[in-house]
Amino acid sequence: MKRQDFRFFHRLRVRWAEVDMQKIVFNAHYLMYFDVVITEYWRALALPYEDAMHQLGGELYVKKASVEFNASARMDDTLDIGMACTRLGNSSMTITGAIFRGEEHLITGELIYVFADPATQTSRPIPPGLRALVQGFEAGEAVLAVRTGPWAELAEPAGQVRTAVFVEEQGIPREEEWDAADEVALHAVAHNRLGQAVATGRLLPATDGVGKIGRMAVHRVLRGTGVGRHILLALMDAARARGDHSVRLSAQRTAESFYRRLGYQPVGEPYDEVGIPHRLMEIRL
Repeated sequence: MKRQDFRFFHRLRVRWAEVDMQKIVFNAHYLMYFDVVITEYWRALALPYEDAMHQLGGELYVKKASVEFNASARMDDTLDIGMACTRLGNSSMTITGAIFRGEEHLITGELIYVFADPATQTSRPIPPGLRALVQGFEAGEAVLAVRTGPWAELAEPAGQVRTAVFVEEQGIPREEEWDAADEVALHAVAHNRLGQAVATGRLLPATDGVGKIGRMAVHRVLRGTGVGRHILLALMDAARARGDHSVRLSAQRTAESFYRRLGYQPVGEPYDEVGIPHRLMEIRL
C-alpha cells in the first residue's frame, strides 16, 4: 500500500532500546509499533476501547500477525505509521499497516482480529455499531456528534462524563461538582458513533457581553485526540450567536496549552480551585 491509501497516521521516533548493535530496529519491534498505533487508531475513532468492548459484549483478539520487510528503520528515524481496516468479515477484521520513513516504504504489516466472547474466546459476529463505525471512519465520515441544550435534556450524559473525570479521577467532592449554574447554562455533550458520551462542557449566561465556559471534561482515554476542541468550539459558536464579544474560562494548568492553541490568553496570575491549580483565560470572539 502507498501513503495515499491511508487516512490515519501516527508518528513514532526510534529509540535506543529498540535497535541492535548496527543501530537498526530489531525485527520484533515492528509488531510492537503496529500494536502501539492500533491503540491510536481506536482513539481516532473516538472509541474508549475498554468501555466500548464492554458495551458491545465482546473483545478483539489477534488471530494472525504478519510482517513484510522492505528496508530497516534506524536509530533516531522518525517513522510515519499508517493504519487502515482493509476487510470486515462476519467475525473478523483485517488491519493493514505500513511504516514509512518520509516517502520510503519500509515495512508492511497485516493484523487479523476476531471479535469473540471474552469468557469463552469463541467468535461471534462483529456488532453492527462497530462495523458501521469502522466503515464510516475509513470513508471519511465524522466519528463524533456534538449536541447542545439545557440541563434538563443533557444532565444524564453530561453528568456521566463529569462524574468520571472530576469526581472519580480528580477526587473533587461530589457535592462541589454540581451547582445551581447547571440549570441556567447551555451544555454541550459529544457522543461517539456507539452513542457513548465522551466529552462535555457548559456555557454560562453572559455578563456585560462576556460568556464563561466551564466544566470542560473529556474521557481520559481520548484526551489529545481533538474531542475537547469540538466541545469548546460548539460552546464558542453558541456564545458568538447570542452576541457575546468575549469568552472566559478557568483552565486547569495542565490544560493551559490546549486553550492557548485555540487562541485563549491568560488573564492574571495562577490560583487554586478545589485544590487544583488553575488560570483564568480569555478569547475575543
